[in-house]
Amino acid sequence: MDEALLRTLTPVVIAILVRRGAGFAAAEDAVQEAFLEALRVWPSDPPRDPQGWLVATAWRRFLDGTRAETARRRREDLVEAEPAPGPAVGTDDALQLYFLCAHPSLTPSSAVALTLRAVGGLTTRQIAQAYLVPEATMAQRISRAKRTVSHVRFDRPGDVAVVLRVLYLVFNEGYTATGDVDLAVEAIRLTRRLAAGVDHPEVAGLLALMLLHHARRAARTAADGALVPLAEQDRGRWDTGMIAEGVAILQAALARDRLGEYQAQAAVAALHADARTVADTDWVQIVEWYDELVRLTDSPVVRLNRAVALGEADGPRAGLAALAELDGSLPRHTAALAYLHERAGDQGTAAGLYAEAARRATDLGERDHLIRQAARLNTRLRG
Repeated sequence: MDEALLRTLTPVVIAILVRRGAGFAAAEDAVQEAFLEALRVWPSDPPRDPQGWLVATAWRRFLDGTRAETARRRREDLVEAEPAPGPAVGTDDALQLYFLCAHPSLTPSSAVALTLRAVGGLTTRQIAQAYLVPEATMAQRISRAKRTVSHVRFDRPGDVAVVLRVLYLVFNEGYTATGDVDLAVEAIRLTRRLAAGVDHPEVAGLLALMLLHHARRAARTAADGALVPLAEQDRGRWDTGMIAEGVAILQAALARDRLGEYQAQAAVAALHADARTVADTDWVQIVEWYDELVRLTDSPVVRLNRAVALGEADGPRAGLAALAELDGSLPRHTAALAYLHERAGDQGTAAGLYAEAARRATDLGERDHLIRQAARLNTRLRG
């Protein structure tokens, strides 16, 4: 039973039903019912045309749900106009689902959930497990999201930037999510599909960024689950094939001279991936790319990352001066301050700052790492 195939076909079949006249929410429900029926039937009786089978089954489920007398004439018109099963939808139709599921009227969490359900083809249970919430809670979230976008016309152009933001959120959740679905892998799969249908350098930039980050995944944690920072990772465990693919995609995107934030972030990741050792890292170029990101986004978090990179390129005092210009309540500000103080030789101050950063950390792995950093310096100071 090829569940990956089912997930791939889900947005295509939803788009077909919507083009035939079904509302988005009704189409999505009908396709999910067809999905479950396929899981039951296909192992013993696989269809010759999986997409045609899903279209026919979902269409029947949709019609079964529209038996009210007031919908009778409309239903008969839809049946009469029904096209033959099979690939009856273009790429643009399927891509509209990306835009619909990332509609600006949705909250980020609802957009992510609806994208994973309608575009990714995941079940509500799988999404709930990944986000560590009860299945009933996730079902309510998805239902509310479908109601929110039920009035949106399907033929209007979508905003690629909003879709990319949702996919980026899915990818970032992959660092901490659990369950039988790898959200980082799912985000890469969905972004690949988007890149195949949308000729946009920022779509390519996001795909390159995901690949370059994901290539380091095996080295990111120790055997005991402890977080391993970039500078301490075993670079022999990085996926060189994935890095090469990410760099090639990025280079093609940059050649189009339409720079965006995902391309710039990917360029930073590529420079890290290109360094065989920490000492080989081209920090000067990384600072230059952060300058571009500041220009593009004016993000305080980007400015913080730039300050750390500046501390590597021009020395820790330069980094500390840049940090002093930023709001101390920024996430990871205290950790960055601790790191740069340690680099500057002030181990006592650094130890206290690492402990303070650990108390502020919301991620368990990050908190444990900061506690170990504080303990390491305190042991050295006592010795």
